[in-house]
Amino acid sequence: MAYETRNPYTGELLKTFPEATDVEVGAAIEHAHQAFLDWRQTRFDERRQIMQKAAAVLRADSDRYARLLTLEMGKLLTEAKAEVELSARIFEYYADKAETLLAPEKLSVADPAEGDAVVVHDPLGIILAIEPWNFPYYQIARIIAPQLSAGNTILLKHASNVPQCAAAFEEIMQKAGLPAGAFKNLYATRSQIEQILNDPRVHGVALTGSEGAGALVAQQAAKALKKSTLELGGADAFVVLADAELEKTVKWAVFGRHWNSGQVCVSSKRMIIVDDVYDDFLAQYQEGVAALRTGDPLLSSTTLAPMSSQKAADEVKEQIKLAVQHGATATEVGPKVPEQGAFVQPTILTNVTENNPAYYMEFFGPVSMLFRAKDEEDAIRIANDSPFGLGGSVFTRDTKRGAEVARKISTGMVYVNHPTMVKADLPFGGVRRSGYGRELIGLGIKEFVNHKLIDIVDIDAGF
Repeated sequence: MAYETRNPYTGELLKTFPEATDVEVGAAIEHAHQAFLDWRQTRFDERRQIMQKAAAVLRADSDRYARLLTLEMGKLLTEAKAEVELSARIFEYYADKAETLLAPEKLSVADPAEGDAVVVHDPLGIILAIEPWNFPYYQIARIIAPQLSAGNTILLKHASNVPQCAAAFEEIMQKAGLPAGAFKNLYATRSQIEQILNDPRVHGVALTGSEGAGALVAQQAAKALKKSTLELGGADAFVVLADAELEKTVKWAVFGRHWNSGQVCVSSKRMIIVDDVYDDFLAQYQEGVAALRTGDPLLSSTTLAPMSSQKAADEVKEQIKLAVQHGATATEVGPKVPEQGAFVQPTILTNVTENNPAYYMEFFGPVSMLFRAKDEEDAIRIANDSPFGLGGSVFTRDTKRGAEVARKISTGMVYVNHPTMVKADLPFGGVRRSGYGRELIGLGIKEFVNHKLIDIVDIDAGF
């Protein structure tokens, strides 16, 4: 598992990084533990200042940090700048909210003689964060901002194709004034993950990634009796009801499927359209996708970037072939993509039946599956017929009805008249094979704290 920077647009290998040694991993754990002993005792005001400074550092050099995202994983420069800003907002959210979110909770007891009961939220210690390449900064920010604010310390094992982004974030936190050892980036190997989790000074692991990686890490954490949270894949349903405002809905569909080149857990992968408007939607959607322009992701004229790597592009192409072999119709849309770069031709899959393995797959690229639903109830059935349960969306002019349909979709998040999105002040997480646990807001900051009961009984109460 080599850590290397390879430009997805040019294919050029720019830089390589040595994997961490076992000695380096051991030293990082010890430094993180020693940092925790002091960090857990800091006041919220001190933590707040560091979170605010991290946001300021990101914004002060946003162009450089954004270009690094584009260089390593290929996303559009405009999207990279938006990710830098989103990460800054997450730090600001916890700077503003952490103390309130973790305030002691006084309990109402049935018998006052039982004493005064309160639940306090204490940090646990070192948390291991295993993060993916598709949002290299955001994925880090959404775990370290809450957990550092809670008083924990963090070891990061980032994806092997974004090593400079990982190092940049360590630099950001140093500039923000975070004590040495409280956050450390490690170019760790897969075997060292188990080494880290087996260390008694490490108290949990937060992973965002594939189902396979999640299952393996969850198993390792369980053997070590450590808590884990998993944010895994998704095949979000984009449900279009008969009364949807079609022109705006199609625009959201094109964006919802193709932002970050379709490499988003919560992008709109399965479009489920009721029969009344299916044909019109398909025609308009094809036009919208055809208008996307591939090319150099650093140029403002480019609206569809390459995939993160040639390997990722090849895997999506193989998925398309498999779908066609089992009866699906694949329609390539738009101008031919460049030969240079890890591009996948935007493709619409139709006639994907339940006996086609593609029906239950996650396509991590610019591939759209369209399904014709007989009516609203059929659309809900198709939406729920998935092993995943991350996000989803419902489009209708009747927002009250949209909310009712949203309640019937079995996922962690559902949006009405907007594709699933990520924001600093909204929770993120799913159910079933999309994982467990939540990140962001108060739910995320409380994933790795000890919810400790303190019950005070007057000594004179007696027996």
